[in-house]
Amino acid sequence: MSVKAVKAIRIIGMLSELDKVVKFIGDSEMFHPDDAMSFYSDTKNFSSLNRKNPYAAPLQGLKSSAELMGMKLSFADVRSFDKNAKEILDYVKTFTAKAEALIGRKLTAEQEIDKYRHTIEQIGPFIGSNVDFTAVMDCKIITPNFGRIPLDSYKKLSEYSDNPYVLFFPFSEDETHCWGAYFAPPEHIEDVDRIFSSLLFERLDIPPIEGKPEEYLEQLEEKLADLRSDLEKTEAQIEEFKKAEQELCMQYYTKLEELDAYQEIYHYVYRYHKSFILVGWIPANKEEFFTEHLDKISSIEYSLSDGRDEMKHSPPVIMKNPPFFRLYEFFVKMYGMPCYNELDPTPFVAITYTLFFGIMFGDMGQGLCVAIVGALMWKLKKMELGKILIPCGISGMIFGFIYGSVFGFEEALNPVYKALFGIDGKLVEVMESQTINMIIYGSVAVGFVTIVAAMLSNIVSSLRRRDMESALFGANGVAGFVFYVALFGGLVCQILLGIELMNTAYILGLIVLPLILMFMREPFGKLAEHRKNWQPHKWGDYFIQSFFELFEMCLSYVTNTMSFLRVGAYILVHAGMMLVVFTLAEMVGGAGYIIVVIVGNGIVAALEALLVAIQVLRLDYYEVFSRFYMGEGRPFTPIKARKMK
Repeated sequence: MSVKAVKAIRIIGMLSELDKVVKFIGDSEMFHPDDAMSFYSDTKNFSSLNRKNPYAAPLQGLKSSAELMGMKLSFADVRSFDKNAKEILDYVKTFTAKAEALIGRKLTAEQEIDKYRHTIEQIGPFIGSNVDFTAVMDCKIITPNFGRIPLDSYKKLSEYSDNPYVLFFPFSEDETHCWGAYFAPPEHIEDVDRIFSSLLFERLDIPPIEGKPEEYLEQLEEKLADLRSDLEKTEAQIEEFKKAEQELCMQYYTKLEELDAYQEIYHYVYRYHKSFILVGWIPANKEEFFTEHLDKISSIEYSLSDGRDEMKHSPPVIMKNPPFFRLYEFFVKMYGMPCYNELDPTPFVAITYTLFFGIMFGDMGQGLCVAIVGALMWKLKKMELGKILIPCGISGMIFGFIYGSVFGFEEALNPVYKALFGIDGKLVEVMESQTINMIIYGSVAVGFVTIVAAMLSNIVSSLRRRDMESALFGANGVAGFVFYVALFGGLVCQILLGIELMNTAYILGLIVLPLILMFMREPFGKLAEHRKNWQPHKWGDYFIQSFFELFEMCLSYVTNTMSFLRVGAYILVHAGMMLVVFTLAEMVGGAGYIIVVIVGNGIVAALEALLVAIQVLRLDYYEVFSRFYMGEGRPFTPIKARKMK
C-alpha cells in the first residue's frame, strides 16, 4: 500500500550540450519534467528557452498525406535508423509533395468523372427527342428552359390555354414527372417563369450541347471512358507508391514522432546566461542508470534529492501493485492519485470491492455471465472496467455456491452439497428468518471491520505525513479508533452476548477520554507537533465549533456503520427478485416458462450488477476513503519518445 520512490534531479549545463541531454532524456523514457522556477529561490536571471517546435508541422503533414493515401502508419524499429533531422525533414517534404500530386490528380479525375456523369444524367431524358439543341440555344427571339414538371401540374397546363406563351413541349416522362421544355420571347419570359414555378417546374442545368443529344451523348461517354482510364492509372501509381514507401515512411514517421516528443522537454528548459537549467523526477531505482549516462555528457552537472525531502514540490506518484491489485487502480485514479507521502489504497479497494461485490451478487450462473461480459469488454473494447468485472464475477460465483443459487435455481446445487458435505440442504438458506438476522448482524460486523481498517490506514498515513493532529486526536486517529472500537465492542458484549463490560472505568477511560481528546484535537495536535501558536484565537468560538464537529463525528460513526447494511440487503434483494421471476414463469407455464426465466435472469443480472457495482464503489469512496485518503497527488508521466523498443 505504498508508491514507488522517486528522486528530484536538477541538471545544469552549457546550452551547446542541451540537445544531447534532451535526446538521452527522451530515449530513457523515465524523466518527468517539472517547473525549474519552483525549485530555485533566486530566478531573476532565468528566462524561458522559447524554442519553436520545428517538427510539429512536418509530422502533421506526413500523417495527413499518409491518411489521404490510405496508408496505415505504425511505429517501427528505428534502432538502426541513422538519418539526421535535416534528412528527415527533406524526406517528409518530398513524400508529401509526391503524395499531394498523386492525390490531387486522383481528386481532379474523380471530379471530372462526376461532372460528366451528371451531364449524362441531365440529358438522358432528352434522348430520342430529335431536337437540334444548337439551333435552339442559338435562337435570339425565344428563351428556352429545359427541365421537368410533375404529371399533376402538366395536366393543369390546359388551364392556361388563353396564354399563347404558356406552352410545354414534352420529350419523355416517368412515373412522377414529365421531361421537356418551354419557350417564350425574352419580353414575356419572366411572367412565364412565374407560372411554371407555381406549377413546381424544376429547371435543369443543361450544358451547351452541340447538335442532337444522341451525338453529344456519344462524345460524353468517350470522354468519360478516357477519364476512367486515367483514374485507374493514377490509382495504380498510388498503390505502387504506397508499396514502395510504406516501410520507409513508417521509419521516418517513428523518428519524427520521437523528435516531436523531445520538443516537449524544451518547454521546461530555462536559460541562465550561457547555461541551461532542467529539473524533473526519475524513479529512485533508475538513479544509477540515469546518472551513468549523464556522466558521459561533458560540462553537465546534476544533483539529486529524495522525494520525501521535496514534499513542497508535490513529487509525482508511481503506483506499484501486484497484478491483481493493479486492476483496481482504475477506481483509485477516478477518485484521485495518492500523494507521495500517503498510502496507496488500491489493495484496500481490490479486496473490499471484490469481496463486497461477491457477497451482494451471489449467484453462480449470473456471476459467470458477469465474468464473461467483463472479459469481452476488455478483449474487444479495451475497457478498464471489463478487467475488474472478471474477478468480481468469479467472486459472485463463489458466494453463489455458498448461497446455493444458479441462475436463481435454489435447489440446483443440493446434489453437490450432498456429495461434498453430506448435507441435504444448502450451506446458507438466505430466506430463512434466522439467516436474515445473521445477514444483518454480519453486514454490521463487515462495516465495523472495514471502518476499523480505514482508521488504522489513516493513522499510518497521517504519521507518514507528520500530521499528528489527524494521527493521534482525529476522528479517524488513535482517539477515534479507541472510542469506536470500545463503544462498538461494549454494545455488542452488553446487548448480544450479555457480558457486563461497560462499567465506569471502561466508559471513562475508553469512551469519555477519547471524546475529550477529539474535542481538543486542534490544540493538542499543535502541541504534539511542537508548534508555538497552539492556542485558538478565541476559546469560546473554538468550544462551540468543536462541540458541533464532535457531534457530527459521533453521528458519522453510526451512519457509516449502518451504511454497510446495504451489503446484506442486496443478498435478500437478489433472492427476492429471482423469486418474483420464477413466480411469473410458473404463472405463464409451458414454453413461456423458459422464456420468462431467461429474460428475467438477464434483467435481474444486468440491473443488479449495475446497482451492486455502484453501491460497492460508493462504500469505498464515501465510507472508507473519506476516513484516510486525500487523493491529491499527481501521476508520474515521463516524456516518452514513443518509439519501438
